[in-house]
Amino acid sequence: MNKHLSISPEVAEALATGKPVVALESTIISHGMPYPQNVQTALKVEQTIRDHGAVPATIAIIGGKLKAGCTPEEIEYLGKQGQKVTKASRRDLPVLVARKADGATTVTTTMIIAAMAGIKVFATGGIGGVHRGAETTMDISADLEELAQTPVMVICAGAKSILDLGLTLEYLETKGVPVIGYGTEELPAFYTRHSGFKVDYRIDTPEELAAAFHAKQSLGLKGGMLVTNPIPEEYSMPADVINTAIDQAIDEANRLGIRGKESTPFLLAKVKELTGGDSLAANIQLVLNNARLAALTAGCLAKLD
Repeated sequence: MNKHLSISPEVAEALATGKPVVALESTIISHGMPYPQNVQTALKVEQTIRDHGAVPATIAIIGGKLKAGCTPEEIEYLGKQGQKVTKASRRDLPVLVARKADGATTVTTTMIIAAMAGIKVFATGGIGGVHRGAETTMDISADLEELAQTPVMVICAGAKSILDLGLTLEYLETKGVPVIGYGTEELPAFYTRHSGFKVDYRIDTPEELAAAFHAKQSLGLKGGMLVTNPIPEEYSMPADVINTAIDQAIDEANRLGIRGKESTPFLLAKVKELTGGDSLAANIQLVLNNARLAALTAGCLAKLD
């Protein structure tokens, strides 16, 4: 085992005995929502995974240790610290570990640490992708590169709708990452169920999701698999409402010169403000929905492994 990796006793026991485990990111705790909703949501997501037969493993960097499985106290700590905690991507890991510092894991670093621990399924809100205007800014999320090389199934509500969804799909195709629609042939766009873009395949059951990922590994193909799970209909926001808010948020970010890793937290916070908090409520529900599917899929995968 990597000397920098710390696996919680509950997660270690589950992995040793072949029980299903689902990884969870921590950026959503420190950067995605305000306190105390961030902590409440994180604990509710963990409970949802337990309720559906799997063991949750919230992943973070605490005191320079790569944690696969956080205690409620550690989740509370991350929630209270908020944006004081470094939003950690792949490039940040060496320095944070060397400094014995804290880091909130993005999709990228959650995948890295999950793979180190032997966790194959990861539930999150939405992945990063190719940002609008990337043809001039080159602003492309490291999440896409990680999906191309790290063997973890990522279950999300699609790419965040602040992105260029068409270019994000093109990038994933180039990297050989299968994009699966759960119960849909259309890429969901985080807050909304519809984007107008097609996924590679539609799959309708957790059993078939598990079988597809198991086959990918059996074939020796590197990289992960992206499962896009639409937000439940009752929580989906109208596309015109969310797109108008996103356009306004992007205009303001450009005006203020906000770029790089600061752009996504700024845009999500601005969209929340412009939608009167509706986007935060939608965010919580889509994460819970993804956690349920991830737990069921991890259970099916454990039987195949």
